[in-house]
Amino acid sequence: MNPTDEVDDLLRRAGARWRADQPSAPEPDLDRMLAGRRRPRAWVPALAAASVAAIAAAALTVLPGGREPTPPVAESNQSQTPQLRTAQAAPSNDDLLVRPGDRVQVSGEIIAEPGKAPVFCTPHVTTLVGYLPGKAPAPSCPEGFGVTLKGVDLDRIAGMTTTKGVRVGRATLIGIWGADRSIEVQEQEAPAAPVEEPLPPLPCAAPAGGWVSKPSNLNSAAVTSFLAAHADQAFGPVLHYPKGSSRGAPVVVMIGVARGDLNAFKAAFEKVYDGNLCVTPVLLSRADSERISNQVGDLMSTRKELGITMGGGTGMDGGPSPVQLVAYTEEVKTALTPIGLDLLRVEPAVKPVR
Repeated sequence: MNPTDEVDDLLRRAGARWRADQPSAPEPDLDRMLAGRRRPRAWVPALAAASVAAIAAAALTVLPGGREPTPPVAESNQSQTPQLRTAQAAPSNDDLLVRPGDRVQVSGEIIAEPGKAPVFCTPHVTTLVGYLPGKAPAPSCPEGFGVTLKGVDLDRIAGMTTTKGVRVGRATLIGIWGADRSIEVQEQEAPAAPVEEPLPPLPCAAPAGGWVSKPSNLNSAAVTSFLAAHADQAFGPVLHYPKGSSRGAPVVVMIGVARGDLNAFKAAFEKVYDGNLCVTPVLLSRADSERISNQVGDLMSTRKELGITMGGGTGMDGGPSPVQLVAYTEEVKTALTPIGLDLLRVEPAVKPVR
């Protein structure tokens, strides 16, 4: 079975958030970065696990976007930070809530097995295996990832293929959400094209004269020890390439501060770090991110009926931790509430049509 566009998008987004081998960058030492702290549990699926673990624990890399940061965050205006910041200009998770009887939309893979109701299969990471002609197994949707479709016309879905009696295609479907995790299909359209998530800009203004290339001791024992000791306060490091990634281009190390006095943190960090530096306020620290990862992971393990498909870590900017799921229902909201809804960004496959 060919990988879906959603899978490609998931992998592209994960891969775009970090780069493992950039000659001109000060490459992080994962072993030392992880020293003294517990690794996040490996509960994210398959190929995404390696990316998420590295993103959560090591230096992140923002690939060059060829654009200036807008708007820049002036560090001089961030002398005091609240105990735990709230996300700025983030869309409300409640806007994505769906209840029985709501009009909803999905777009992606449709699977129809003989003798069973067709399902919309929530995007998921799959292992790509090369099979000899005629030896590929029948397509299937992982347990807990499917949404039952009622009234869908499979013959109207362009490009349907059949493997061992199982029909597979892609479409956008609009209909009524049911309490049994189903959609009464009313409209069928072509599948939506995947939208690539933009990379975050460098949140600090360039110094006078602009960013210049200079050595960095990011991998030094002093720096890694400092960040490990401040895991409850700091996020990162994140590597930014404001002038592109060619050899000799400047690399800026971004460190986020989730709690305490930002200027005091910067002054202390500059005693052990040499190189281009951007210190900026963020929502989540490394410790916050690990705690949330473990809590969401527990729900994935013990509450499979919630339909949480992936989660953990944080974005490139220290913002809310993304949680991918089938649908954001009242039951899911109740389960996530103890973690802190303002610390999460839900990304459901089933979206309300307002």
